[in-house]
Amino acid sequence: MEQAVIFAYSFDGKGGAEPLEGSAISECIKSDAIAWVHMNADHPETRVWLEREVSYLDPFITEALLAEETSPRLTEIDGGALLFLRGVNLNEEAAPEDMVSIRLWIDAHRIISVRKRRLKAVRDIEARLLEGKGPKDAGDFVSHLVAKMFNRFEPVLAALDEATDNVESDVLEDASVEQREQIVDVRKQAIVFRRYMAPQREAIAQLYGSELPWLSPQNKRHLQESFNRVKRYVDDLDAIRERAQIVKDEIANILSDRLNKNMYILSVIAAIFLPLGFLTGLLGINVGGIPGADDENAFLIFGGILVIIVAAQVAIFKKLKWF
Repeated sequence: MEQAVIFAYSFDGKGGAEPLEGSAISECIKSDAIAWVHMNADHPETRVWLEREVSYLDPFITEALLAEETSPRLTEIDGGALLFLRGVNLNEEAAPEDMVSIRLWIDAHRIISVRKRRLKAVRDIEARLLEGKGPKDAGDFVSHLVAKMFNRFEPVLAALDEATDNVESDVLEDASVEQREQIVDVRKQAIVFRRYMAPQREAIAQLYGSELPWLSPQNKRHLQESFNRVKRYVDDLDAIRERAQIVKDEIANILSDRLNKNMYILSVIAAIFLPLGFLTGLLGINVGGIPGADDENAFLIFGGILVIIVAAQVAIFKKLKWF
């Protein structure tokens, strides 16, 4: 099991960072240097560490960071921000729509991030810091993280849109029950993604419009761009959801029409054979007086009569435009 503190860094203000361990984390996080501490919410020592090292924080913040379930939102507290976001789940054998939460406390000098499951966007930021091309301060960090999370979401949304296109194309050729299951799965994914992306849009808009002192005009421009992207994502998810519902209804209509056509054909066949069955049943009773019982040509004559009846029925059905 991972430690309570997964990793920690001290920003150098130029895009790079120095790793921190042990007591160095405590010293840095209490100084004016910009420190980032990434923690495991499921570790039993995480709560103890937070209460000991950042005791100045409101207990509400600690409880929020360690909550079992979270929804994207932003809460401003004393010049800092409690920010909850959701990123697409790209872990192995995981469903992308099972979005991973990242809980953040950010102020001018401290960044505390808490997660329950791995989020690749966090590792992207760490890799950039180690290359010397990462965020320079808290404002840079949050704008970089949001952009990285949305970059990860872009191909997932494109794949969902392509899956919708493929089902639509297949339905035009030949609708099937399997396609209905596929489009239901696409619609389910779109609904789940939107459930988190819509409040995330509002959180980014609130962050962009905030007066937090550590957000520079450049940071806000980047957040504005991220807001435009997430707004487009929500619109695209709405469109995918509506298209999926239309395709689902179309598949249901095609399958229903196919079933009705088959039932119609069976009904016509049954109507044709109904008088034939009546006549053969009537002549098949074992009582005296059956016509033609002693005539060796009776079977041929009766067969001919049946053929004439069928021909007459077909002619009548065509005149009535039954087929």
